[in-house]
Amino acid sequence: MMQQVLAPQLRQSLEMLQLPMLELQTIIQKELEQNPALEDASDEIPVSSTTDVKPATDIVLTKEQEFEKEYESLTKLDDEWKDNFFQSLQSTSHSSDDEEKRQFMLDSMPQKESLQEHLMAQLEMSGLNETDMQIGEMIIGSIDDDGYLNTPLLELAQSAQFDVNRMEDVLVLIQDFHPVGVGARDLKECLIIQLEKLGKADSLPVKIAGAYLDLLASKKYQEIARALGSTVEEIQQAHKIISSLDPKPGRLLSSDLSPYVTPEVVVQKIEDKYVVVVNSDYIPHLRISNHYRNLLIEKDTPPEVNNYIREKIKNGSFLIKSIQHRQSTIQKIAEEIIQEQTDFLDNGVRHLRPMTMAEIASRVNVHETTVSRAVSGKFMKTPSGVFDMKYFFTPGIKTESGEMMSNKTIKDMIQQMIIAEDASHPLSDQDIMDQLKTKGINIARRTVAKYRIILKIQPSHLRKTI
Repeated sequence: MMQQVLAPQLRQSLEMLQLPMLELQTIIQKELEQNPALEDASDEIPVSSTTDVKPATDIVLTKEQEFEKEYESLTKLDDEWKDNFFQSLQSTSHSSDDEEKRQFMLDSMPQKESLQEHLMAQLEMSGLNETDMQIGEMIIGSIDDDGYLNTPLLELAQSAQFDVNRMEDVLVLIQDFHPVGVGARDLKECLIIQLEKLGKADSLPVKIAGAYLDLLASKKYQEIARALGSTVEEIQQAHKIISSLDPKPGRLLSSDLSPYVTPEVVVQKIEDKYVVVVNSDYIPHLRISNHYRNLLIEKDTPPEVNNYIREKIKNGSFLIKSIQHRQSTIQKIAEEIIQEQTDFLDNGVRHLRPMTMAEIASRVNVHETTVSRAVSGKFMKTPSGVFDMKYFFTPGIKTESGEMMSNKTIKDMIQQMIIAEDASHPLSDQDIMDQLKTKGINIARRTVAKYRIILKIQPSHLRKTI
């Protein structure tokens, strides 16, 4: 019987955690309309929880005395909410630091940022030289609202008299920016970029995205399975993964299609320390109606009315607890993300550290799926721009032996290969990729190119000496 009661509540709590803020607002508003025991007290200054409420010791329940404990818990919950709200008002009034954080958060919320502005902010943190910055600006200016670069690089290079290979290098760097998949020249490349970001550089979904999208769209699983030597079930599973990707990543920040995103988390740097603030300003401050709590404990209240009120109060109190749990969970996860990605915030995308949801889950002491739900559809406003919280999760490289290898280690290996190369026959990105593969390290050619750019190493044709 207990499981039948808890299962729906558990589902509601998980759903609350996963909902983006705008959808959460809709759910709360709907519950306020349907549940008379709930009140929105956002505009009120909290007072003592005992005001106009009869003490719990007056409760007279003829059949279910255990509800007295629930009532006491409810009163405690209301006390905690009011105490927290009152403290937040006090701190806003008396702490200049808190006021500064709050104003930063409020100023950040409604601002519209175009895709180009978002990409330029990341480009400026990439540490490129003047020429590469000009190339980057040109490429970003040519990316459409869907996030695609439709103008051929050769055409752009000829119009501005840039080296096309150098433009290719800068494009690879931009393709590592947020939103993931931006800067792709076609759907195939867009999907492959996203799959590589998920640590699936040499996977079945990548092979399908690279050569069999038309067959996949027609659900010709058997034909793809024969071509790749896989089972139909494996192809269907790969299809699910590909279907979860975003075919138009630029729409996340397209000024024509999305007015703005509302960050769930705002990060501000104060005295060389990053401070995390979870945005609760758009969430109503709910409380249980004193009137209905009084009706519940009145001796003259009919049993059927008593049961109705009790059910509404239970639903309302659990909604409040679910919202509190949602906010505190997002806060803890965001703090761990920022602690891990401080170098990224200070120095840009090249310093994004490998980080998995399992690692953050272990630190916060929750299940990995809880972290996944908590960051799904949520955005974080930082001094470097607005980012999807999932963007901060990027895997290290897993070798064939099962060992995890950091990106820095791989960069050092690439640098040593190039130092030792024959200057008359320099290694191409493909050559480097093949050599790494012999060491059990499977990464994509574009990843090699990205690391080479970060190391400020020119492409092979420019390194060649006679």
